[in-house]
Amino acid sequence: MINFIRILGGFLWDYILLFALMGVGIYMTILLRFPQFTRVIPALKKLIVEIKENKPVESGRMTPFQSLATAVAAQVGTGNIVGVASAIAAGGPGAAFWMIFSAFFGMSTIFSEAVLSQVYRRTTESGELCGGPAYYIQDGLNNKLLSYLFAVFTILALGLVGIMVQSNAVVGSLSESFGFPKPWATIGLMVIVGIVLTGGMNRIAGFSEKVVPVMAGIYILGCFIIIIINIRYLIPTLQIIVSGAFSPQAIGGGVLGITVQQAIRFGIARGLFSNEAGMGSTPHSHAVAHTDHPAEQGFIAMIGVFISTFLICTSTAMINLMTGSYNPGIPASEMAKNATLMTQDAFVKGFGTFGGAFLSVSLTSFALTTIVGWYFFAESNVKLIFNNRKPFIVGYKIIALVFIVLGPMIDGDVVWSISDLFTGLMALPNIIALIFLAKESQWLLKDYDRCVQNGYLEWPDLKAKPWKTKREKN
Repeated sequence: MINFIRILGGFLWDYILLFALMGVGIYMTILLRFPQFTRVIPALKKLIVEIKENKPVESGRMTPFQSLATAVAAQVGTGNIVGVASAIAAGGPGAAFWMIFSAFFGMSTIFSEAVLSQVYRRTTESGELCGGPAYYIQDGLNNKLLSYLFAVFTILALGLVGIMVQSNAVVGSLSESFGFPKPWATIGLMVIVGIVLTGGMNRIAGFSEKVVPVMAGIYILGCFIIIIINIRYLIPTLQIIVSGAFSPQAIGGGVLGITVQQAIRFGIARGLFSNEAGMGSTPHSHAVAHTDHPAEQGFIAMIGVFISTFLICTSTAMINLMTGSYNPGIPASEMAKNATLMTQDAFVKGFGTFGGAFLSVSLTSFALTTIVGWYFFAESNVKLIFNNRKPFIVGYKIIALVFIVLGPMIDGDVVWSISDLFTGLMALPNIIALIFLAKESQWLLKDYDRCVQNGYLEWPDLKAKPWKTKREKN
């Protein structure tokens, strides 16, 4: 059964989703006129201003920065360290190029996810906002069956199996690096997560905005220091990455069995998996952000992909290549089995014995924030299926904490294989919705530009399907 799950998950990610996610990204990039070049920097400047002003929002909502932090909390997980290393090990240095390539187009995909989540979000009886792909599939695409399929796959992929993956990584890392007994590490993790989750959306938002910037900043700084230490290898490394993307044979790939197809396949697949663009996960946090226009949150969502892949994943790839932790003399199949050790070796070469502890703490922090982010995403779908009834939400919290305990008891490769399959199945309904709702995303961007040109922002009303008719000016 496990072998069947691995084969099915591998086929889904390496072929169907590889082309589907890239296809949607390229299509949205053209439709939105390459927003990667014109929207990210202005959005980043505005975000910094909003962080300084620190204006409070109503209970049951998040600030744009809190929603970004919660999204990044989920995006930045063990995949940014272990996944990147495994992509380089299996696809060669060229995989790093294709990883960045996929993230570039993924920024347009995640813009569409965020704006649609903003428009089709709902307000619960308690005054909390909730939304995500299941909501815009049901209300925008008018397809309840597809909406429920997405919701079920998301609860399984992120809220149950995904939590097991991350708890397995946290407990294993703490046990190996610091000698913490696994039972105590598991209990400690469950208590910390339980304290955060019982506080609801406000506590999750507060936790994310405080922990994520520090966590990501320290990891990037650590990688930057190693890059500076090995600065003489910067240009040769960049040359190897570009050469490996188009001609792996030039760096020994031909002998070791690495082809251009494998470099593309592993680079794009791991890149999309790490930033989650098109998977339908991060829109849940962007849906609850307080903003003046949906497009503004779309720009914020693009920043999340930039942080996840362009900064963190690229940093991981560079230190593995610049320190010599990636050894082109070792067959790809052998190196891929020890992807975690490859990154650990890079930090040890940079910081000595402290490097191993640094990586362990980073892995633990990344996995912890991912658990919190993925739980929040899954809970939005529990609310949809069970019509926001409190007993079911409380019951789900308890089940999620139980799965934190179960995670370390199961072999890591097994839970990763199951997670890959369900996250792939989760992405399919979302991709279908993004294609059919693409014109709405395009109209929302045009409407935002019209509002800016007129000197004011107003919330758009899509009930009359305005993307099919010209909107009258007030």
